[in-house]
Amino acid sequence: MVVSLGELRALLADGVPAGRGDEDSVRRQWWAALATVQEDLLGASPPQAGVWLAAPLPALYEPSLLEWLDGWVWTPVEVGNLMPSGLPLLPGLPPPQGNAPQGTAGRPGGFRRLSLREDDGTDPLLVLITPVLQVALTLDGPPQARRLVVRFEASILSAALELLDRRLAQDDPAAGLGLRRRLQLLGPLRNAPDLGTRFWPLLAQRLASMAPSVTLQPLVHGEKRSEGSDAVSSELALLEALTHEVRTPLATIRTLIRSLLRRADLPAVVRQRLEQIDGECSEQIDRFGLIFLAAELQRQPGSGQPLSDSELARTDLSRLLYQLEALWHRQLGRRDLKLVLEIAADLPPVMSDPSRLETMLGGLMDRFSRSLPSGSEVRLRLLPAGSRLKLQLSSDDPESREADGLAAAVPMPVGPVLSWNPETGSLQLSRQATQRLFHRLGGRLTERGGSNLTVFFPIAERSG
Repeated sequence: MVVSLGELRALLADGVPAGRGDEDSVRRQWWAALATVQEDLLGASPPQAGVWLAAPLPALYEPSLLEWLDGWVWTPVEVGNLMPSGLPLLPGLPPPQGNAPQGTAGRPGGFRRLSLREDDGTDPLLVLITPVLQVALTLDGPPQARRLVVRFEASILSAALELLDRRLAQDDPAAGLGLRRRLQLLGPLRNAPDLGTRFWPLLAQRLASMAPSVTLQPLVHGEKRSEGSDAVSSELALLEALTHEVRTPLATIRTLIRSLLRRADLPAVVRQRLEQIDGECSEQIDRFGLIFLAAELQRQPGSGQPLSDSELARTDLSRLLYQLEALWHRQLGRRDLKLVLEIAADLPPVMSDPSRLETMLGGLMDRFSRSLPSGSEVRLRLLPAGSRLKLQLSSDDPESREADGLAAAVPMPVGPVLSWNPETGSLQLSRQATQRLFHRLGGRLTERGGSNLTVFFPIAERSG
């Protein structure tokens, strides 16, 4: 009987309280847990040989650890099919059932790629076994009842390794034999008695220090796909793989930068540069997250409809814009752009999703300003418009730009959710994808040329 990775997740989740989180919250927990394991628990001790198994993409990212560990990664079939024959999709990712590369000076290292089966599921999974730490992590649960599962118990880990051994024996008998030999060399499973009491406070600290950002969504959901959606689903698989490759090093860099910023002896110019790097990392993490979210929305039939009234909330848009003003001043200043904020007084709240809206507004500002020439002024207005509030972004008159030979290039479409700006060489959300995202949040986006964007939000009804 074929062993599925779904059975392994069920084994790990057995006895764990039901989850209450949404997809965004558990994805943040997942990234924080990976950082805690690699940087706090393993990073504090000298590297040692070990093994790791993951799906649907590599979960480990610390080079100093990876060169000492042997790994096996189950990835979607679509990921391999998207690349020309013989070329790996991700740096360091060998073709399915290829030979695992060796580490430095005869040490272990590298990993072997295997193919996911249809019943494996796509929630992230990691089992890591080293002499000083043995842990299994996964995400589990239905929508709106998601949870992060972390297990340290030797009995659970032994049962998980037995399932993985059986799965490897089915997929690649030589790999299964290699796993058994490595586990024999590592000896019995034995975690420090206080591991759990150390892990959870460290995870909480990570979560508290993480800047809000859109995180990776599931690669493929359990619903059946129609034949017409195959191309979009393939692009979605590629986008998540690329997003993983971009976000992982950026998240690591941002973590290291913030650890340096806690030092009190930094010269002012060094602190300023580090803060700039931190801001750039956060911008790109959010930008790639929005691109993925737009692709996911495009793939799901009917998901472009506005959220229901129960899912929207009264949102003080004026206050949110004032909170973002300082951040936008810094971001635009790095490209020698100026921001002018004009908000009418005593504006009522609107109906939207505040948790998503902040990131969407940041993405809108990035999309609008990215093609503007140096020295331009970005003017943001918020004013009443009947039963709605009108949020307007404008810049210099396009006619004056054309007179100076600065006419904006028309973005070229790249698939259903992306466009490429030949003037800046950057990828950005297409107009249609941006409209769908704002429509989902209760807004309506209109665009006139490249110098004027307007979003209308419905005013919230007066309570009482």
